[in-house]
Amino acid sequence: MPASDDYILDLLKDVGLVNREQIEAARKLAEAEGMRVVDALIKMRVVTRFQVTQVLASHAGMETISLRGQSIPPDVIEAMPRHIAQRYKVIPVFKRGETLVVAIGDPTDLDLLDSLNYALKCEIEAVVAPREEIDEALIKYYGGAEETVDKLIQELTEDNVDIAQRTAGTVEEGGQEAPIIKLVNLMMGNAYNARASDIHIEPLEKRLRIRFRIDGEMQEVDNPPKRLQNAVISRIKIMSNMSIEEKRLPQDGRIQMKVKGKELDLRVSTVPTTHGESIVMRILDKEGLKLGLPELGFMSDDQATFERLISMPEGILLVTGPTGSGKTTTLYACLNLINRPDRKIITVEDPVEYQMTGINQVAVNVDIGMSFPAALRAMLRQAPNIIMIGEIRDRETADIAINASLTGHLVFSTLHTNDAPSAVTRLVDMGVKPFLVSSAVQAIMAQRLVRKVCQKCKEEYQPTETEVQALGVSTEELKAATMYKGKGCPDCHKTGYRGRAGIFEIFILDTEVKRFISEKVAAAVLRKRARELGMRTLREDGIRKVLSGMTTPEEVLAITMGDEN
Repeated sequence: MPASDDYILDLLKDVGLVNREQIEAARKLAEAEGMRVVDALIKMRVVTRFQVTQVLASHAGMETISLRGQSIPPDVIEAMPRHIAQRYKVIPVFKRGETLVVAIGDPTDLDLLDSLNYALKCEIEAVVAPREEIDEALIKYYGGAEETVDKLIQELTEDNVDIAQRTAGTVEEGGQEAPIIKLVNLMMGNAYNARASDIHIEPLEKRLRIRFRIDGEMQEVDNPPKRLQNAVISRIKIMSNMSIEEKRLPQDGRIQMKVKGKELDLRVSTVPTTHGESIVMRILDKEGLKLGLPELGFMSDDQATFERLISMPEGILLVTGPTGSGKTTTLYACLNLINRPDRKIITVEDPVEYQMTGINQVAVNVDIGMSFPAALRAMLRQAPNIIMIGEIRDRETADIAINASLTGHLVFSTLHTNDAPSAVTRLVDMGVKPFLVSSAVQAIMAQRLVRKVCQKCKEEYQPTETEVQALGVSTEELKAATMYKGKGCPDCHKTGYRGRAGIFEIFILDTEVKRFISEKVAAAVLRKRARELGMRTLREDGIRKVLSGMTTPEEVLAITMGDEN
């Protein structure tokens, strides 16, 4: 427990800092203004806060320090989580071996030291600092006070949970908003701050699970109690303009909100499950999308090749890969690079993910008859130079795209195939005539995303013999390279990775390849010819990025497990 006023006054009197008359005058001021007597003495300038701190620390046998002018190392701050520092109003100042030295405001509060020992699971040594200096340090190093999920949950009652389900409101409301609204907004803000691409809200039998997808990996975060499941789901559906009464059918919606002054779009999807509606929210940062080829992960030679391909006057350029491999982002990068006032660019997308200045973007809406083929037919009457189709899904869309390319348009689109040569087979399987494929398609690029080594905690790394054999690199290549691996830090959520980059497989169709396509040869034959033309496989491009220190062997080997060298 913190020391009482009488105890502190006795200590101050014993060391001669105050006398009886000053204490009595302070008592009258404290009673009149509703403050502690010690605070009244400080207000009267009889003593300073630092003098009071020194007296308490001296009596407890502790060291007194001033935090002003000190610089606390980042690794020391990282040793104490933000919520613990804020909850107990303490600040870590340095380490002595395995012991963490912590500045506290009241050396008589023994319960505080016991709580810190338990919370941090390490040895704690306390020093004493003025409370206002601790408050300043908390703001400087931790950003001040914040609302937490736990705190908001404690505020929730049956009344305001019910209100949250029945009241719409706006996304960013005033300070008197219901705790359930704050809880949902805080979850979305935390996801953005953690660089998550998706938020997954999954009702299980006995709990409600919240997971963020960060750099392609799912990570579970603090979960609200099961009793809040309906309120959380209803709030999100209200924000997404969905029907909160319909719980038997899937629904789609969109949320627009601001986080730290940035405009975010969230694409929301609900699916009924056994234990309630599962929700996935995809976070689209309008301002944060990097649209340069180097940011995508292209190395200089591949970048030069790709820039040449997207400068073609006509033909089709396909980008292939599974869902979540960054195909759409690559197409946006292409458009950004060639977006000039003398070119008319139109896109048809389902949905429009990022809005780009100077480009006409059309959203597919099947409910009103605006399908991919219908949108494409309308687009061609707009006399565009360049067309981007979000995805070729059926023969009708493929036929229109091919006809557009054969009539002088440059067409970009995506397909779902595992490698570049397989895209040809996929188009033929859709029903497109082989001679049309060979005439229209100029190049195909397959891609995957690999996690990049965290720059803040990376350290040199020697691969194992197994990894060396799997990568197939020579001794000379190993000697010339410096590989890195992240040891894990708060900046990368202890994973050792931060951010992602692409690995690419670029297949340029030459005259012989086009003849093979017309003769309906197997994909394996096309792949063999592509390799003869110098096409690097996904794994080979990944190995280059391992040797450059961008990523790790285990990441590339896992992503390209089915790839042939």
